[in-house]
Amino acid sequence: MKNKSIPTMSVAFIATYPPRKCGIATFTHDVVQSLTHLYEEGAVREDNLQVVALNDLPEGYDYPSEVNFEIRAQHKDDYQRAAEFLNLSSVDAISLQHEYGIFGGPDGVHVVHMLTNLKKPVVTTLHTVLQEPSPMQKETLKAIISLSTLVVVLANKGVEILKKVYDVPEGKIVMIPHGASDVPFLDTSYYKDQFQAEDRRVLLTFGLLSPNKGIEYVIEAMAEVVKAFPDVLYIVLGATHPSVKRRHGEQYRISLENRVKELALEQNVVFHNRFVTLERLIQFLVATDIYVTPYLSKEQISSGTLAYALTSGKAVISTPYWYAEELLQDGRGILVPFKDSRAIAEKVCALLADESMRNRLRKLAYQYGRQMIWREVAKRYDAVFEQAVTEYGRKKIADRVRRKPVAHPALPEIKLNHLQTLTDDTGVFQHAIYTTPNRFDGYTTDDNARALMVATMNHVLFKDDSILKILHTYLAFLNYAVDPTNNRVRNFMSYNREWLDKIGSEDSHGRTLWSLGYTIWHAPNGAILSLTNRLFKQAVKVCTGFNSPRAWAYSILGCLYYLNRFGGDTEINGIVTQLSEKLSVGYSKNRTKEWPWFEEIVTYANARMPQALVAGGAYLNNDTMIEQGLESLDWLVKIQTDTAMGYFSPIGNAGWYSKGGEKPQFDQQPVEITCTMDACYQAYRTTGNERWRQEVDRVFGWFLGKNDKNEYLYDFSTGGCFDGLQRGGINLNQGSESTLSWLAALHLMHQISHKGILSGLETDLDLVSEDAERGA
Repeated sequence: MKNKSIPTMSVAFIATYPPRKCGIATFTHDVVQSLTHLYEEGAVREDNLQVVALNDLPEGYDYPSEVNFEIRAQHKDDYQRAAEFLNLSSVDAISLQHEYGIFGGPDGVHVVHMLTNLKKPVVTTLHTVLQEPSPMQKETLKAIISLSTLVVVLANKGVEILKKVYDVPEGKIVMIPHGASDVPFLDTSYYKDQFQAEDRRVLLTFGLLSPNKGIEYVIEAMAEVVKAFPDVLYIVLGATHPSVKRRHGEQYRISLENRVKELALEQNVVFHNRFVTLERLIQFLVATDIYVTPYLSKEQISSGTLAYALTSGKAVISTPYWYAEELLQDGRGILVPFKDSRAIAEKVCALLADESMRNRLRKLAYQYGRQMIWREVAKRYDAVFEQAVTEYGRKKIADRVRRKPVAHPALPEIKLNHLQTLTDDTGVFQHAIYTTPNRFDGYTTDDNARALMVATMNHVLFKDDSILKILHTYLAFLNYAVDPTNNRVRNFMSYNREWLDKIGSEDSHGRTLWSLGYTIWHAPNGAILSLTNRLFKQAVKVCTGFNSPRAWAYSILGCLYYLNRFGGDTEINGIVTQLSEKLSVGYSKNRTKEWPWFEEIVTYANARMPQALVAGGAYLNNDTMIEQGLESLDWLVKIQTDTAMGYFSPIGNAGWYSKGGEKPQFDQQPVEITCTMDACYQAYRTTGNERWRQEVDRVFGWFLGKNDKNEYLYDFSTGGCFDGLQRGGINLNQGSESTLSWLAALHLMHQISHKGILSGLETDLDLVSEDAERGA
C-alpha cells in the first residue's frame, strides 16, 4: 500500500455517528478518523470524507463538521433525498455501515430504497450476518448485497455464512477485521491508582449495557471468585444503551446492582455508568488483568469491545459467540459456555492463580492484534474503495439494477398534525367545523377505535415512542367504553364525558375488536399488550351472538389480527370459524348472479365483508370462502368504477344502493376508500394476483383528485382529510372519520411501498446474482 500525500478519492459514509451513543457510530467515527490520518496526517480537504448520519431522535444531534446530511431513520422519503444528494456530490464511493436496527422500515428495508437510486459504487460493511434470518431479513440483506459493489465482513465466519445462506459469490466479499486503537503493551498496574485499584486484580466488561450482555452471570461468578481472591475487583463500564433506556429505563442496571447487594459484593463489583472517551477507555483497559465478554447470543459476528481488549493485550474470558470463537482461537483466549456462572468462576480463578498463563494469553492476543489496529484497517478500507470504483465501472452490475429502478408512487409524508388537533385528554372528537374540533358532538368509540389502530400503525412504521401519548388516550377511551356489566361497547359520549347510549351498535363493537386485535398484534410494549389483551378477551365473548354481517366481518378481522400473536388460542380460533361460516352462509343465501352481495342493499364500509371472507377463508383453508370473498369484492369494485374514466366512484350515502335501484353518486365518504383498499390488498396477499395490487393504487387515487369532481380530499396544509365529496364539491369540514380513514390508507400505502421495494427488485437481483457468479 502506497502512502498518499494527497487523497485521490472522496468517500461518503452512511451510518450512525457521534454524538449518538451507538457501537456503529463509534466504529464509523474511528474509520473516518483513521482514513483522515492515513491520507495526509489530518490535513484532508473538507469534502474528502463526508458522513450521512442516521437520526433516531426528531431533534437530531449536534454533529461535527464532517456530517453534511441527515436522515430521519423512519422517514422513507429522506432516503430518496439522501440518494439524490450523494448522486450530485463529488464523492467517488459510498461506505454503508449496515445493521438492521439503525434503518427504518420493517427489518431496515428503507435503505434498499436509497441503494436502488444511488449512482455510485457502494461498499457495505455488514455488522450483523444472521445464519437463520427471518424471510424479510434475508430478502432485505440479499437486496443490499446485490446493490453493493463489494461487501465487507468483520470475521471469516461472515464470509462462510454469506456464501452458504445468502448465495453471495466469494469474489464480492472482503474480510477486514474490526479496528482498534494502537495501545502500548504496558503492565496492568500502570493506571490502577486512577481507579482506586492499587494492589487489586481487575476484571473488566465495557460497552453499552443491555440485557443481552450477560453481565449477571459474571456477577454470580464473582460470589465464588472472591472466596479465593478477596481483593478482586470487577468493573462494569458503560452507560445503558439509549434505545434500551428509552424503552425500559435503567431496569437492567438496577437488577444487576440489586444482585450485587444480595451477594454482598459491593466491595468487589463497581458500575461506571458513563460513556467514556477513548483516552479514558484505554486507561481502563491497561489496568485490566482479565477482560470478560459474557454475551448471550451465539449469532454475533463482531464485537468492538472484544477487538479493543484483544489489541490491548488482555487475557480474555468469553462465551463462544462467533466472533469470540474466531478471535480467541489458537490459545489467544479462553471460552466458557453460555449462561454458566460456575464455568466463568472456575476460569477466572485459574487465570488469577497463574500469572504465567495470563502473560502468555496477553502476548498472543497483542501480537495477533497488530493487524487490527486502525492504521492497518484504514489501509485495507482505502484499497477496497479503490477496488469498488474500478469494479463499478468495469462490471456494470449495479448499473443494470439502476437502469430499471422500481417505480414507487410519490406518497405524501404522513402528518399527524390534524389528528392531534382533534384529540384532547379524553379522546378524538367526532366532528370538526372546518378544522376546529366540534365539542357539541362529543366523541364516539368508533372513531377512537380507528384512532388507536392508526396510532399503532404509525408506531409500526416509525418506531417513534412519541406516538404513545395519544395511543394511550385512545386505548383509555376504549377501556372506558366496554361496559363490564354486559361486555358490550358503548359508542356515543358527550363532551362532558357522559355516555349517550347504554349499548352501542353491533358494528361499533366489531370495530372495537378489529382495532384491539391489531394493537395486540403490534403492541409497542408489554403494558399496552396486557390492557389491550384484557379488553379484547372481555369484549370478544359476545360477538358470536351478533346479527350484523359487518359486525361479523370486523370481529373476524380483529380475531385474525389477535391470532397473529397468539395463534394457539382455541377460543378465538373457534370464533373465527363460527363467524366466517355465518358470513359465508349469509352470502350464499342472498347471492344471485346479478347481485352477488350479502344484503339487499349496499351501504357503508362495504368491502369489510369480502375482506373478512377472503382472510377467514385463507386462515381456515376454505377455498369456497375465498371464492365468495373475491366474487363479491370484484362486483363491488366494478359497480364503484366510473365506466368512462376508470376512477373509483364509491356509493353515495344519499339513500345507498338498493337491489334493483339506482346507485347514488353522492355523498361519497372517505371510509369507503380505506375499506376497499384493505380488501383489495387482502385479495392480493391471498391470491398473488397483481390486478388487486393495482386496484389498491387506483382506489387510493380518490383522495388525490382521481374522483368525480377532480378534487383533492387530502389537505396538505393540515394533514387532515375533508369529510366527503358532495354534488357541489368537497365538504370542507375535517372530522375524525375522514381524517382517520385517510391516515389509515396512507399508512397502508407506505407499508406496501416498503415491501414493494424488495419485490420489485427480484428479477433484476436474480440477473445480478447470475452475472456475479459468471464473473461478468
